Amino acid sequence: MFVVIAGGGRTATYLATLLLTQNHQVRLIEHRQEVLARLHRELPTEVIYEGNAVDPPVLLQAGIRQAHVLAACTSSDVDNLVLCYFGRTRYQVPRTIARINNPRNAWLFDQKFHVDVALNQAEILATLIEEEMALDNMTILLRLRRGRYSLVQEEIHDGAPAVGVAIKDLPLPPNSVIAAIIRQDQVLIPRGITQFQAGDEVLAIVDREAAEDLAHLFGPPRSDDMPHEA
Repeated sequence: MFVVIAGGGRTATYLATLLLTQNHQVRLIEHRQEVLARLHRELPTEVIYEGNAVDPPVLLQAGIRQAHVLAACTSSDVDNLVLCYFGRTRYQVPRTIARINNPRNAWLFDQKFHVDVALNQAEILATLIEEEMALDNMTILLRLRRGRYSLVQEEIHDGAPAVGVAIKDLPLPPNSVIAAIIRQDQVLIPRGITQFQAGDEVLAIVDREAAEDLAHLFGPPRSDDMPHEA
């Protein structure tokens, strides 16, 4: 895969390094001299193209017409939008990715400017914090389908609503699949009649809402689960 990266900040540099280790062809465009000095210490010289990424001759020199992906990672939201727009309309780049610097500008980063994927770092961070707080002790092992689904691991606590209940009788959320149960170092293939036990480690594939519901079923009982005295 051939990727053109516009901008030479830390995010862009890390992306270029990661892609190179995966044997992709990478071209990174940067015009700031102080940044270029660092880039030449961290990346192969043939990867770096000096110039302003919004300048068409610089894009052509970097091989924009052959690129499979354009990653607009500059510190300017305007430049990132312009790059995605012209990358698609003028150079027919199949895939565009843009970094959002100011969250207030996020509404602009859509198909109007031919942005296929918009990376809002503030929103990503807020989502991760919210997810960690909601899922408590659940561990996310792998993200699937661009983060919409996850492979998660959760240990069933003593007194959890799922303890002693067969899978077929448990009110599992719609977008969830129990993939495996690990019990005393043995892997169990889940069946409808399989009953959960305290201490079981459960592997499941879930979306975000289903993960919160599973965390409730497998976690310690909450105050609103307790029977109320008359």
